[in-house]
Amino acid sequence: MAGDSLRQSKEHSLRQSKELFDRACRVMPGGVNSPVRSFSAVGITPIYMSAAKGAHLTDVDGNIYLDFIMAFGAIALGHQHPGVIDAICQSANTQLALGTVHRNEVEFAELISSLVPSIEQIRFVTSGTEAVLTAVRLARAFSGRDKLVKFAGNYHGHADQLLVKAGSGLLTYPSASSAGVTLASISDTLVVPYNDEQALTQLFTDRGHEIAALIVEPVAGNMNLVEANPSFLQTCRTLTAKFGALLIFDEVITGFRVTRLTAQQYYGIRPDLTILGKVIGGGMPIGAFGGRREIMEYLAPKGPVYQAGTFGAHPVCLAAGLRAVPLVSQPETLESLSALARRMSEGINQIARSRQLPVSSNCFGGLFGIHFSSNVPRSLKDVEAGDDVAFRSFFGKMLDSGVLLAPSRFEAGFVSAAHSNADIDFALECADRSLAACF
Repeated sequence: MAGDSLRQSKEHSLRQSKELFDRACRVMPGGVNSPVRSFSAVGITPIYMSAAKGAHLTDVDGNIYLDFIMAFGAIALGHQHPGVIDAICQSANTQLALGTVHRNEVEFAELISSLVPSIEQIRFVTSGTEAVLTAVRLARAFSGRDKLVKFAGNYHGHADQLLVKAGSGLLTYPSASSAGVTLASISDTLVVPYNDEQALTQLFTDRGHEIAALIVEPVAGNMNLVEANPSFLQTCRTLTAKFGALLIFDEVITGFRVTRLTAQQYYGIRPDLTILGKVIGGGMPIGAFGGRREIMEYLAPKGPVYQAGTFGAHPVCLAAGLRAVPLVSQPETLESLSALARRMSEGINQIARSRQLPVSSNCFGGLFGIHFSSNVPRSLKDVEAGDDVAFRSFFGKMLDSGVLLAPSRFEAGFVSAAHSNADIDFALECADRSLAACF
């Protein structure tokens, strides 16, 4: 449904979206239930969607969009995949919510463990934030230490202890990145620049015996797409092993979206704990964390670390996952995602070169980044130096053409198994026109 169908759809107005947003602002803070949905970063009224199918979304005014948000990576097979929808319906007809154990959780745990060797045991929760929060608590209990190391620009959910931005010097003095987060709640969180091996080594040299865990996005997808240097990830593994801290890979975004399934398998680095989410739910809300058996058995009821939730391992979510994960983990599916993202990235770079524009692109697995800077960024500082004005103009022009990107230049783009080469070619045609008009 690329090309003429999308262009024709844009003849419709956004009247109903504007009316809905006016109503929403009266009853919800900012009119939304998650800030990035507000489109405030691009100065546009948010668009209300009414239907999704394959690689496309339809809004309440009848406009059709080629979707590169894909629920921020949750939809790897495409919207409304018939097999996943069938699994959800079958489960909902027999077990909506139980409050007891059930077969799906056993089978899904066995499936994930069989696919990701570092996960010997796993626990399912309802979100990535919840998974990270509990994994950090678990790491502190297992190590008997308090300090947590994270990297500037890596996002691990909205738990207080992780809403931290860099302070001065070696980043010993963090400050909150959200109002309402107290200094006490972040006092044990240490922040280091992403890809900065020297700063990380110095921190561990000075304070390694205080550090319970290091948490990292092995490929950062929340400051647009920033790839880790392989030597940087190896340094993370070496230092944590040397000083007795745990290494936590947050693969909520990268898990089951890259060749070899996960970034840890791609890079050949085995973390102690892994965070999963998004893709493994097939579009349903889920989070999970897992790792070495001796660590995971610190969790209640076997161990002293408490974690609980009525909707953890929700039977409908796991039914969707049991159908989605075997499909998305097939080598041909993962190769297809990588090929589509590579086609998009190479196309953007070709446009930038031919028009001599300060724009660059990269890709990793089924993710791609479009950066409004001449060089692909390697850190949050690099990303922040990009051109906000050009991005906002580009976003609006792509939207008018029928192509939906994330409404923030700090978000990566996602392809799905439902995207086609023709979809990518259409997006690149739109990008060529849009970029030419932005500079």
